[in-house]
Amino acid sequence: MPMRADKAEVSWDTSKSKWLVRIQSGDEVMRRHCDVPKSANDQQLRAAAEKTVREDGYDIDPSSITVRPV
Repeated sequence: MPMRADKAEVSWDTSKSKWLVRIQSGDEVMRRHCDVPKSANDQQLRAAAEKTVREDGYDIDPSSITVRPV
């Protein structure tokens, strides 16, 4: 059974030129980069974040994903 992530935040990481997904589950915070184009829209970024969270073995409520614009 997958663990539950409390929230996820997507933001542009200028040092890596990639989107960064910050996953929080309790006190634990994981950071993962994803290969989505910088021009991706909000819906694409939310889908990429959800996929990244699930690949890490977590479940997440899509409404707890936030996207910070570039």
